[in-house]
Amino acid sequence: MSSSLLPLTSSFTTCRSKPNTFKARTNQTHGFRVSCNVKPINDDNNETQKLILPNNNVDRRNLLVGLGGLCTAANLSNLSSALAEPIKAPDITSICRDANKGFDATHALRTAKCCPPSLGKTIKPFKFPRGEKVRMRWPAHKGTKEQVDKYKRAIDAMRKLPDEHPHSFKSQASIHCAYCNSGYTQVASGHPELDIQIHNSWLFFPFHRWYLYFYERILGCLIDDPTFALPYWSWDDPAGMQIPEIFLGDESNPLYDVYRDPNHQPPLLVDLAFDGKDKDPDIDQKECNLFAVYRDLVRNGGDAISFFGGEYAVGSDTPNSKSAGSMERHCHTAVHRWVGDSVNNRNGEDMGNFYSAGYDPVFYCHHANVDRMWKLWKDLGIPGHEEPTHEDWLNASYVFYDENQDLVRVSNKDSVDTRKLKFDYAKSDLSDLLWIKSRPPKRNINSQAATIPLGDVKSLDQVKFPVKLDKIIKFRVKRPAVNRTDADKAKSKETLLINGIKFNPNNFLKFDVFVNDKVNVGTDEFPTPCDPEYAGGFAQLPHGVGEHKMLMSSAARFGLDELLEDTNTEGDEYVVVALVPRTGTEDLTIGEIKIELVPVV
Repeated sequence: MSSSLLPLTSSFTTCRSKPNTFKARTNQTHGFRVSCNVKPINDDNNETQKLILPNNNVDRRNLLVGLGGLCTAANLSNLSSALAEPIKAPDITSICRDANKGFDATHALRTAKCCPPSLGKTIKPFKFPRGEKVRMRWPAHKGTKEQVDKYKRAIDAMRKLPDEHPHSFKSQASIHCAYCNSGYTQVASGHPELDIQIHNSWLFFPFHRWYLYFYERILGCLIDDPTFALPYWSWDDPAGMQIPEIFLGDESNPLYDVYRDPNHQPPLLVDLAFDGKDKDPDIDQKECNLFAVYRDLVRNGGDAISFFGGEYAVGSDTPNSKSAGSMERHCHTAVHRWVGDSVNNRNGEDMGNFYSAGYDPVFYCHHANVDRMWKLWKDLGIPGHEEPTHEDWLNASYVFYDENQDLVRVSNKDSVDTRKLKFDYAKSDLSDLLWIKSRPPKRNINSQAATIPLGDVKSLDQVKFPVKLDKIIKFRVKRPAVNRTDADKAKSKETLLINGIKFNPNNFLKFDVFVNDKVNVGTDEFPTPCDPEYAGGFAQLPHGVGEHKMLMSSAARFGLDELLEDTNTEGDEYVVVALVPRTGTEDLTIGEIKIELVPVV
């Protein structure tokens, strides 16, 4: 690293490179008001009696029941909104601690000191960019020479900045480490004892969109190019399923990272259902990958909670109230672990561990495509494909250094429209995306068994939950309705819920879920993720939780309507759910399995 700041000449009038002196900040807790009046609670002219409650002493969701006598039923929805307490990142430069969870510190290849430098800045509110051209992000395997040269030049400039610079390669990599490995707490909302975790919840998509937004603008600032746009690794396109060529070579290439799995280099295609073991070479990996994307965006991403992940608000230690989103827990995690070097590195650095993922330039290219999946998911126009509307999601906020080295607070609600943020993705007709047409093939009814072997299948009333997933387990689960019509399915989605998943967050783990697979426990004939019986998977990279908590909690949701049709079991009163451990599940437990009809909103 250079010992002095890289001199910059730029038309950005405030694209600064010289850090200021440290200035600590303090944080104060505050209360919130409860009103039964339909007017907003911040209306100073509202004379309705208000109850002041210290937000560090009450769980707002439990409070709703207790206030039943205070407000009428008609106003409960307004009360819920009034009690909304979105996650709020603190001053990231003064309220930060070493992120030393989720990896073996004695063998770590990167540092746990992930806190950003302090320049003594006051946090500013975010303002949308004005008068700029839209930055058009481009597929990495199709980049022009000009696009690739700009990208390499920008990363090279970032690498040459000293580590203590907020725009440095290390500082940018550390953002992910700090936000996902217990670097920050909920101190800004009165809960300094509780961590902030941006994975396994509905914070996942908006946080990473903001992360890339500032990263892209910083790179453009470093090369004095206000139109600079990031590439995306289009692993949803058969032509782009291998690590893009621009990231290959050696250390003379600023996009190269030495800590990638040596067995997963081109021309090998990425496995979007990767479980830690390479698949049978006879499997059609392109086809399986297309199925995987279809499942994540269509079959298992049928509503906001299923796609984005579960609700997560102030007072929650870990985001465990609903589920990890379909894309996050499956394709997203598979790419991370497939690229990270788990052959030579105990922690799976770089991409295979959250604390180190940002040190590989391919991380940002990968997440640009994950972000693109959010946009495509909405562009599909399917009922239910809308962002969350709850206050807890809309007003959740994070703090970043921007391209001018100013601290800026951003919120989820401002992340929804990419055009207002002045970036977009290379245009492609939805009908040209092969995964949209890649619903898994229907099972041949003439070759399937007439009944499912039930010898090793357990009824839910025979199981004492939580149950340990250290071996294959099959459950017989009653459905809420059978032979549902197309009209029924348009009103509600039949959804398999696996709740109370508790696991050790220090290990990579993966289990798969199969439904009505017609195979008995004890055989080696389980179908693969390429088959129609595959409902999806639950995978987690190593990442941190606080000192006070050993296990992390989550949940998963899987859409059943198409799967039951494709396995010719729509008329069955019960479904057989097989949970198949793949890796790292020795200590994992399941708290509940059930099927519900989720209304289409």
